[in-house]
Amino acid sequence: MDAEFHAGEHTLTSEKLYQLALQNGKITLTATARNRLEKNRRFLEDKLKAGAVVYGVNTGFGKLCQTRIEPQALQDLQMNLIRSHSCGTGPSLPYPMSRMVLALKLHNLALGVSGVRPVLCEYLLRLWESGWAPVIPMQGSLGASGDLAPLAYLAAVLVGLGSVENERGARLPAGDWLRQENLEPLVPSSKEGLALLNGTQYMAALGAYICARTQKLLPLIWEAYVLSSLAWGAASDPLHPALQARRPHPGQIRVAAACRALWPDVAQKLRSEVRVQDPYSFRCMPQVAGASLDVLDFVNSIVHTELNSVTDNPLVLDEEDVLISGGHFHGQPLALAFDMAAIALAELAAISERRQFRLLSGKSGLPAFLADDPGLQSGYMIVQYTAAALVSHNKQLCTPASVDSLESSDGQEDHVSMGANAANKLLQVWDNLCRVVAYEWLVASRACLFRTGGDSEIIELMPHGKAFLQAAPPHKGDVWMDARLRAAEKFIQDATL
Repeated sequence: MDAEFHAGEHTLTSEKLYQLALQNGKITLTATARNRLEKNRRFLEDKLKAGAVVYGVNTGFGKLCQTRIEPQALQDLQMNLIRSHSCGTGPSLPYPMSRMVLALKLHNLALGVSGVRPVLCEYLLRLWESGWAPVIPMQGSLGASGDLAPLAYLAAVLVGLGSVENERGARLPAGDWLRQENLEPLVPSSKEGLALLNGTQYMAALGAYICARTQKLLPLIWEAYVLSSLAWGAASDPLHPALQARRPHPGQIRVAAACRALWPDVAQKLRSEVRVQDPYSFRCMPQVAGASLDVLDFVNSIVHTELNSVTDNPLVLDEEDVLISGGHFHGQPLALAFDMAAIALAELAAISERRQFRLLSGKSGLPAFLADDPGLQSGYMIVQYTAAALVSHNKQLCTPASVDSLESSDGQEDHVSMGANAANKLLQVWDNLCRVVAYEWLVASRACLFRTGGDSEIIELMPHGKAFLQAAPPHKGDVWMDARLRAAEKFIQDATL
């Protein structure tokens, strides 16, 4: 990671944003960014003095946009917005993702077309530097005027409402945090409450989190697949580059190449029988996982664009000498992408579970359920049940959120994206996938040990093989399976940080 990130100047990627949050990276508001903010703010104030009517600055919000607000009440308008829109519910956003929301909002405002004062960005920067994060409920956003309810909780902290959380999970009332930092509660000026609440930072941050961590998860999926294939005695022919060249989908080629590179030379000796063809869960991995990869590449490109876009409304475009109301806060690009990503990730879990089912079936020279004494022992029978339950849950979660829309604000907001709901369920699908992959590591490594007569060398040939064996050592007989599941899940968690 670079030494520091210049908000509003450097380009953000999913990985960069994730690493900033993970490592509590340094964010800077440079003199260039401050000057841009000041110039943009003066332009807005000059327009207001000249009598311009600007949505959300000297008018009401949503359906109330036709209501004019007198100049002496403009600060009250912004405070009332923050108070009234803090309507979230459900579990709180985990700390790393809340930090990503904070960093992304700071970057978005520092781009300098929202009409906010530099002091607002300085408050956000102080919150970042203190290591605390706003406590943000995960439900309540329609993804229409951006993530209004979640972002209201970020704004609330700056004015002394709500609470903050640190990486250890300790919470502090926002007023106490301000006193701890020797700060007075921010008094939002015209446009500033609206600029804090408008935007797609909640859903975009979740998308960036999943994109970044998925890139670390994919190699573990390829290794689990190879271990399962070796344990089953599957052929490597379906990975052949000449075969892939005849149907050159980019993701398919990448999956085949990655898995082929992991395939050990001793694999041929492990085949207990020669089959003309292996089941689809082994033979079609490049086609299935490759299709998911192509979708995930598309999703990552959408998220990348969003991270470096202004999603406020209205925009204060001083260089063009205009104030423009538009729809950049609408979450449809993300909602559609996240629905596609959920399906792509769910398919990776689905094909993994099918391989586990095969390895536990008592075929291809392996004992039933990989038990040392089938019948007296149940072995790994119920591991597959759990994987199947998670795969089924993913199917339920893959109903697209983006095709839903509920009219709000008395019809003013008559089409909403449900992008935050899409992000929330994508996060759950991702968590389920991680667990299913963890269980494939358990099942595949156990099956490999049966295949090799207890020799763990093949497992150790995988880049993460030794780490897995340390986390979940070989065993005999039935054991307290809960401990093995948790150990495998933690192995995946640690490897994808």
